[in-house]
Amino acid sequence: MTHLRKMMLEELQRRNYAETTIDCYIRAVEDFSRHFNCSPDRLGPRHIREYQAELFQKRKFSPNTVAQRLAALRFFYVKTLKKAWSITETPYPKKAVHLPTILSQEEVVRLIDAARPPFHRTLLMTLYATGLRRAELARLKVRDVDSQRMVIHVQGGKGRKDRDVLLSPKLLEELRRHWHRLRRKPSVWLFPGKRGHACDRPITPKVIYHACKRAAQRAGLQKGVHPHTLRHCFATHLLEAGADLRTIQMLLGHSDLEETTLYLHLSERHLNATVSPLDSLKLKDRSPQDE
Repeated sequence: MTHLRKMMLEELQRRNYAETTIDCYIRAVEDFSRHFNCSPDRLGPRHIREYQAELFQKRKFSPNTVAQRLAALRFFYVKTLKKAWSITETPYPKKAVHLPTILSQEEVVRLIDAARPPFHRTLLMTLYATGLRRAELARLKVRDVDSQRMVIHVQGGKGRKDRDVLLSPKLLEELRRHWHRLRRKPSVWLFPGKRGHACDRPITPKVIYHACKRAAQRAGLQKGVHPHTLRHCFATHLLEAGADLRTIQMLLGHSDLEETTLYLHLSERHLNATVSPLDSLKLKDRSPQDE
């Protein structure tokens, strides 16, 4: 470990950043340094601007990904090197706001039924039943499943926040089947890693990603499907079933209700309840040209 990497790691850990954020920031600075084949403490604003252009023009990264890379570099220069950072010289890109892909309930059925092996089916069922992020799912512990209260405890979710999510009877039944399939019963992790799932470490989020992508391919789904899609489906389908936004906010672990209002744009129930102003116009049955 280089001296600069160690310094940055210590600064991130002192501020209690999440492990995923620490890994992301460290890799971003390493990539920046590798791009110029030079130690990052010898690079400046001109190099950052060139790097930003490279990410957009050649690598075709999204504005959100570029903003994340810039946030990592800003942390490195301001917090680790104690240098000034000019927003004017290195502005953050304007974020693109895209509505996420939503599957119908029939498409969710096709996705889950196409999952192989059964372990992957359990992962996808848990994602859809709880609305968990894939990193939260990967690090679930056996003790987090509370069948008495019918909830699953999420410890140290995004932003280091704990919360409880739904444990449906159907999911509990599937988790029990999953438990019986495991040859070596885990003492800590609900989803142990490695072949045979007999490891003392949990699966990685990549395992969940590949399980979802392969199931979508087998199911013949043309939409872009990834683990977070099932989180969006969970929230949208709950809203369509009559759940209120505040409840969905708590289940998703959103700190701001405004984040949750996104699902109003995706809910068929809310879209179909709105009448187009065209429908209130008294138009002739056909235009004069048609006569």
